[in-house]
Amino acid sequence: MHSRVSATEAKNLSGKDFSPIQDDLFNASPMRILKISDVYFPRVNGVSTSIRTFSQELLRQGHHVTLIVPEYTEPYEEEDGFHIIRIPSYYIPMDPEDRYMRPGLIRKRLTYLKEQQFDVLHIHTPFVAHYQGMSLARQLNIPVVGSYHTYFEEYFEEYLPWFPRKVLRYAARYFSRSQCRQLDQIVVPTQPMLQVLRRYGIQDHVSVIPTGIPENAFTQGDAAVFRQRFAVADERPIMLYVGRVAHEKNIDFLLDVTHQVRQKTPDILFVIVGDGPALKRLKKRSIQENLSQHIRFTGYLSSKHALPDCYAAANIFIFASNTETQGLVLLEAMQAGVPVVSTAVMGTAEVMQDGRGGLVSAENVKAFSQAVTDLLKDTELHAKCSQEGKLKAAEWSVSATTQQLINVYQNLVDAKH
Repeated sequence: MHSRVSATEAKNLSGKDFSPIQDDLFNASPMRILKISDVYFPRVNGVSTSIRTFSQELLRQGHHVTLIVPEYTEPYEEEDGFHIIRIPSYYIPMDPEDRYMRPGLIRKRLTYLKEQQFDVLHIHTPFVAHYQGMSLARQLNIPVVGSYHTYFEEYFEEYLPWFPRKVLRYAARYFSRSQCRQLDQIVVPTQPMLQVLRRYGIQDHVSVIPTGIPENAFTQGDAAVFRQRFAVADERPIMLYVGRVAHEKNIDFLLDVTHQVRQKTPDILFVIVGDGPALKRLKKRSIQENLSQHIRFTGYLSSKHALPDCYAAANIFIFASNTETQGLVLLEAMQAGVPVVSTAVMGTAEVMQDGRGGLVSAENVKAFSQAVTDLLKDTELHAKCSQEGKLKAAEWSVSATTQQLINVYQNLVDAKH
């Protein structure tokens, strides 16, 4: 049953060389796709963004999508266009952002789900969603795809620091290997993530398919609106971070960079967009180290209006996560014309490997700060990186990456029948 995207397709899907999508790609028979995930909006992270981006494009290309996700206490308007089933859920101890879907309430939906006659099931996370997804796939008698979004080997160490590192790494690898072997097909966003699975012993049925960026999603922002809303002077330079405010994102390093950059750019402002478990500690640190006048925490911003306005106001986007499997926010910034300064690890290495759209730095405060200062002071370099970033972001076409995902689905369905 296993089917793979070819090596050539995988290479093309590294973000470098997409071919234009042809009209006849939209003439395939509509598919009915069931997705399940332990996280989704209003929980903002890369997994939620990937699910929504792919699902909306699948819908645009004429397919039907149903998504099973947790119910959250925060209000959220279902404006995504596809069918969403919310499952009552519990808080997870020590992780109030996430929810634990009640398995029994998923199983109660089985009769309804059978009536929908789905063609394929796609699992996006490895917790309740994985095990209930596998059960549903068996009972619905349909093939199952799983996305490997998170580099758990590094991620677990941030949240379970009291466990021996060797034990955590072994557990993460065993956990990942066991689940991957249950799937008919695995999807990873980048080549570095593919190599991780290779090291785990997963040698086949893996496709490299980046999420992609919707056309013009972040090009229409109004810088003046953002600066007025957050009382930032028009001429004040902004370094921007967008994403979860979590330990694994290495934001402490970016605060160290802010300390250094303000020596040469005294009015620099570091804007941190997002929320998460590290927020309270980072706010406390900014006060203790007299950085309050140089850091602005905005919380989450709507991707429809407020976030594009924020990107438009920024001078430089900075990023230093060591666990990123794709680095979509780098491409968002580039689409908005904001040059990037980033380390190059895992997914960010793949985005930054061609040297276009910004500067790569080692995780060294002095070197990283110098790269930021160079971009702030050198207007020609800034303009060059801005233009190159726009062109690069255009290459990560969501229509092309979604077509590759459809090919994976269709191959599995054909094999099944």
